[in-house]
Amino acid sequence: MVSGLFLASYSSIGSVLSTWEQMGFFDYLLPFLLIFAMVFGILTRINVFKDNKAVNGIIALAVGLMALQFNFVSVFFAEIFPRLGIALSVILAVIILLGLFIDQETNWMMYFLFGVGLIAVISVLINTGSAVGWSSASWWTENWQMIIGMIVFVLLVVLIITGVPSSSAHSKSPYARSSRGKED
Repeated sequence: MVSGLFLASYSSIGSVLSTWEQMGFFDYLLPFLLIFAMVFGILTRINVFKDNKAVNGIIALAVGLMALQFNFVSVFFAEIFPRLGIALSVILAVIILLGLFIDQETNWMMYFLFGVGLIAVISVLINTGSAVGWSSASWWTENWQMIIGMIVFVLLVVLIITGVPSSSAHSKSPYARSSRGKED
């Protein structure tokens, strides 16, 4: 009985999402809201029209509607956001592993995370660009994995050369503290 209720609710959630997709919710409404909110927020933040939010709203509305005139924005958003979700998951996994094994007060950790984030952003943009037909250079498309591999290798060499602490006696990482046991 309970499994039947679970499957029925799961099926209805799937049918609701399918209905929303057929109605254009993901192709038109969400991209419009995202573009409208970004343009309105930027115009409000830079304060071009002083405190006249009506002008900001009209401009944001016009930009949002004009962006949806062709199917280009919908296709781009449909390509970039799933890849962005995967990239954010990879960055989260790296942050969790670094937080577990490395002292959080080290300076190089932020640079390493910045490097991982930069590689993720470049990878997302390149894959999205090739999916929507922006492949501008065939050389880059054929060799991007080798280039990213070389960048990761150089980052690892720099990390090793700059000196990762060899002793975990004074480390503040959770893993190092738990592996010492009751010595503290």
